[in-house]
Amino acid sequence: MKRLIAGTTNAHKVHEIRSALSTLAGWTVEALPEGVPDVEETGSTFLENAIQKALHFSRHVDGLVLADDSGLCIDALGGRPGIRSARYAEDAEARIARVLGEMELIADAQRNARFVCALALARSGGLIHTVEGEVAGRITRAPSGDHGFGYDPIFYLPELGRTMAELTTGEKERVSHRGRALAELVKHLA
Repeated sequence: MKRLIAGTTNAHKVHEIRSALSTLAGWTVEALPEGVPDVEETGSTFLENAIQKALHFSRHVDGLVLADDSGLCIDALGGRPGIRSARYAEDAEARIARVLGEMELIADAQRNARFVCALALARSGGLIHTVEGEVAGRITRAPSGDHGFGYDPIFYLPELGRTMAELTTGEKERVSHRGRALAELVKHLA
């Protein structure tokens, strides 16, 4: 069995990685072990942060490590929250409230946004492979949907007519930024 360690403490991300790799025979996905020191993200891009995390965690665990950095980039906010998406406020509800407050006066035609995901694979402090994925959408005026996590309830996908939080797990895995990046990673691992 080949082992992949998800370099994250986010249970939702671990689940999405497990689900994506379930199509690969002979692979298991494990969560980051307790006690592994966290790393400060100092990169200026999602890819830089993903690489930084993968290299760091791979020095502390035995095996192949997959780290991700992802977030929401809103055109009308100059790309914010961007690489600070997870730190834009103290919790998901507050982050959504902050974005909606900042977007309150923005016209519907200018509410374009994209989710971005960068993935990096590393082992023993050496970088092996990187991939990126993104999906375009628009910011809604109010949250909608009970699935997903983070900004999903305010990220509307015009081609599907629903927010990311209104999609089934399977739909989200196919169209999301992380789903697209993971699909590319699966090709590499295969």
